[in-house]
Amino acid sequence: MFSVRGRGTARRLAAATLVSGLVAAGAMGIAGPAAAEEGPGDNGGASAVLGQLKVSAQVKITEKADGEEHVREESGGLFEMKVENGGTLQTYCIDFRTNALDGKKYKEVGWDQSSLHDNPDAGKILWILENSYPNVSVAALGDKAGVKGLTKETAAAATQAAIWRYSDKVDATPVDENAQRLTEYLFGSATKVAEPKASLSLSPSSVAGRAGDRLGPVKVSTNAAETTLSVVPGAPAGTGVVGKDGKAVTKAKDGDEVFVDVPKGTEDGTAEIKAEATTKVPLGRAFVSVEEKSQTMILAGSSSSTVTAEAAAAWAKKGAVPAVTVAKDCAGGGLEVVASNEGDEDWTFELKGTSHTVAGGETKTIPVELAEDEAYRFTITGPNDFEQTFEGVLDCETAPPGPKSPETTPGTGPTTPAPSPSAADGTTGGDTAGGSTGTTGGGDLAETGSSNATPMIAGIAAVLVVVGGGAVFFLRKKKTTDH
Repeated sequence: MFSVRGRGTARRLAAATLVSGLVAAGAMGIAGPAAAEEGPGDNGGASAVLGQLKVSAQVKITEKADGEEHVREESGGLFEMKVENGGTLQTYCIDFRTNALDGKKYKEVGWDQSSLHDNPDAGKILWILENSYPNVSVAALGDKAGVKGLTKETAAAATQAAIWRYSDKVDATPVDENAQRLTEYLFGSATKVAEPKASLSLSPSSVAGRAGDRLGPVKVSTNAAETTLSVVPGAPAGTGVVGKDGKAVTKAKDGDEVFVDVPKGTEDGTAEIKAEATTKVPLGRAFVSVEEKSQTMILAGSSSSTVTAEAAAAWAKKGAVPAVTVAKDCAGGGLEVVASNEGDEDWTFELKGTSHTVAGGETKTIPVELAEDEAYRFTITGPNDFEQTFEGVLDCETAPPGPKSPETTPGTGPTTPAPSPSAADGTTGGDTAGGSTGTTGGGDLAETGSSNATPMIAGIAAVLVVVGGGAVFFLRKKKTTDH
């Protein structure tokens, strides 16, 4: 499915972060990705399932192809996502030409693990999120932008159009005239804002050593006031989480370093520690699909949501003691497998048909080149039943101009979005907290209006057949595309 090749020495490990869509199985589990700033091999954050387009209106898209100008309309606005462990998110699309697959699992990631990794306007997109709907109520937004007659639907469409201009360089203009003015205001006023940090991560996600030692450190990074720490059931008796002073800890704050404490004399084995917090995921965090190619999303609003992160530990009395993380390098176009050996003997393992040896006390970074949107799956094994399987999809770029993926893509079946009632003065807007501006409506995630999906009806064919004095209508809907 992919090849392993050498790369130039200029690539820096410090730029790598845990691969998006990572799933680890076997002797030690590793959770998914998190923010770039914490370092290589970090993980955690919110996992969520993509729902439907909830609040939307029509946006005119103008593109040139073969010397001709092509104009069409698309639905643009807010998607809803359900957090795996409790909570609800609202997101906008930042990958216009890719289908959105309803029901697919997504993972919170840093910008460098998404299509924003090389986008100089990523900070301007965050400014739009902080200063528009739903972080700012419709009424307050209208006053601020000097636009009257906005609704939740037109405000969402205007915001999405402005984001598309920066995320995909698309000529996007809402159909509604009031929304057009809001888009121009947002697009013209946007300034760069610094990338938000992860809701929760542990870095690195895999450590190793000897029984009797404190294994780590593992750094906690979070926007929550504190996190709860625990050992995942199944660990040997006496295994615990401790601080720098060696004392047991069950809570940690942002920046704290913790260790896995394994009692001396414990049989060779593995364990996992888990961090959990309830927080609002920061505006501007990217969400990528971990199952197959689907639109990349950016967070616009969050209820209080449960976020988690895990780190694995391995130990042995003698011999090789391996640890593995998989890092995603969007700038380089692939993955980096970081394999370390804290033991006193060499460790040799196979990676897609190629043998690699890591000496005791050594760490090796093995580059793995992937094509954009390529799925991957590989397993790394070691002594003491060490086994980790990694799988996912490399998704680092927005889809290029041209035809979208086939309309028969699963999850993009046709439905007709029905507008939800909302007052022209926007009194029902802005109920999603989670941003830094003072104009949010406050409280948890608001009702988002229509429960119907976003796809437009791409074609409706009707054939009238006259039989005797009656007429029979045959209506066939073509598969359509989500936005």
